[in-house]
Amino acid sequence: MKLKRKRKLVTFLNILDQPIQFNPFVFSRKFILWALLGLFGGVIASIYWIVLEFLTHKLAFFQGWQVIPTMAVCGLLAGLIIHFIGDPGEIQLIVNNIRFNKGKLDPKNNPSMVLSSLLCIASGGSLGPEAPLVQVTGSTGTWLGKLFRFKGEDLRSMSIAGMASGFTALFGAPLGGSLFSLEILHHEHAVEYYKAIIPAFVASCFSYVVFAFIIHIGIGPIWDLPSYEMLTKFDFLYAVLFAIAATIVGWGFIYCTKTFKVLFKKLQTPIYIKTCLGGIALGFIVFYFPITRYFGHHEISQLLISDFSLSFLITILIFKILAIAITVTSGWRGGFIIPLFFCGATLGLIIHHFIPSISLSLTVVSCMAAINACVTRTPMSTTILLATLTGFSYFIPILFASLTGYFFAPKIPFITSQMKIEKKELK
Repeated sequence: MKLKRKRKLVTFLNILDQPIQFNPFVFSRKFILWALLGLFGGVIASIYWIVLEFLTHKLAFFQGWQVIPTMAVCGLLAGLIIHFIGDPGEIQLIVNNIRFNKGKLDPKNNPSMVLSSLLCIASGGSLGPEAPLVQVTGSTGTWLGKLFRFKGEDLRSMSIAGMASGFTALFGAPLGGSLFSLEILHHEHAVEYYKAIIPAFVASCFSYVVFAFIIHIGIGPIWDLPSYEMLTKFDFLYAVLFAIAATIVGWGFIYCTKTFKVLFKKLQTPIYIKTCLGGIALGFIVFYFPITRYFGHHEISQLLISDFSLSFLITILIFKILAIAITVTSGWRGGFIIPLFFCGATLGLIIHHFIPSISLSLTVVSCMAAINACVTRTPMSTTILLATLTGFSYFIPILFASLTGYFFAPKIPFITSQMKIEKKELK
């Protein structure tokens, strides 16, 4: 009996020796850090967007033949920034650092990425601000994690949550942005980063609120499509057929980009010469087809409300693919998700010319989903993003289209670091 009493006494003393906790909830210190990261992400995205809008408005003054020297000069300046400040890398570098560099994104790349991308996007390059925002907010997550001495998966989760906050701010889709930050790292093993799901959700929600409050955009659909009602079960089949057509275009885009990459690699010149040449080429495309200028945020809406002829739509699609390929391979900085959505919307309008009896909304959304899923291999987040951005209430046809684009994508991915991950995991 004495021995039992001694054991009970030791147990009670151990309990009393521990600090008293008054928090009966899952809520913890980490939640506050995730929320703080989301607030930082929303503010950073807001400042970036305000500066981008200001520069875009100023550079939009140069039209007609003036876009050629304007884009050439902006390309040259962006190249000089990269040459002297440092190469910030592309989406491949972000994926590799998250996967193999213990989740660390280096903030020292941010000045070069921000300055060069602002010039490239504002002047009219066919790349969007999602990649720069992901880099800057993701590295902010790394910095905040290091500040509180996080290590391992906790540090990686902070970086991923930062990426999600930047992506969400631009697209106004907390769920889609969170899943994209996980899915883009590796299309087959996104569940490996399950510990980052809740941090990404929390940071995305706070970033969304801050960005919407400051910029007043991102609430509700961005692109206004005609209302859609599912009339027959064949709509699923139509979504798959349209997705196959978009996947073929996605293949064309991938190999067009690879071709230009080989051509620019053969040029043994400094980066600023390549960016200048890229600017000249883009300037000529924009001179003849002004709607191909910029990354497509507003241009998709213009495309949907305009009554372009079939031949003009086909021409726009071809030259927009060329513009994106040149922008990506000549050293210009930015993201290619919204430009791909533009290509998908154009293809949907082309198909609708041949089959006007089928809903325009179904045709356009299916093509937008498939081409992006084919190139980026992110079917889950693509589905949720498009449902949010277009207000397309029927979720399942978009999912069918996204999965079609994903499963018919080329074996060698467009984002080469996804292939490197597979190889390294096999070792």
